Amino acid sequence: MLSVVIYISMFMFGISLLLNFYRLLRGPDAVDRILALDTLYINGLALLVVFGVLLNSRLFFEAALLIALFGFFSTVVLCKYLLRGDIIE
Repeated sequence: MLSVVIYISMFMFGISLLLNFYRLLRGPDAVDRILALDTLYINGLALLVVFGVLLNSRLFFEAALLIALFGFFSTVVLCKYLLRGDIIE
């Protein structure tokens, strides 16, 4: 029963990744693209964690932690660049 739920959730996260990628390409504004990128890495992170549960491997959780760290950092840097036009003051 758990494997069925894992496959369904992987399918749903895959659909959400495609929709986020569409918003990233089609976004009318830079802010929409940054939000789509932020949501894209969060959904990719969730997909990676679910895949790690499926394979019963801890390696995927460590990779998810690194993706979360770099995703948060990139979102902060892009927002700072949009607000000030410069990253380093």
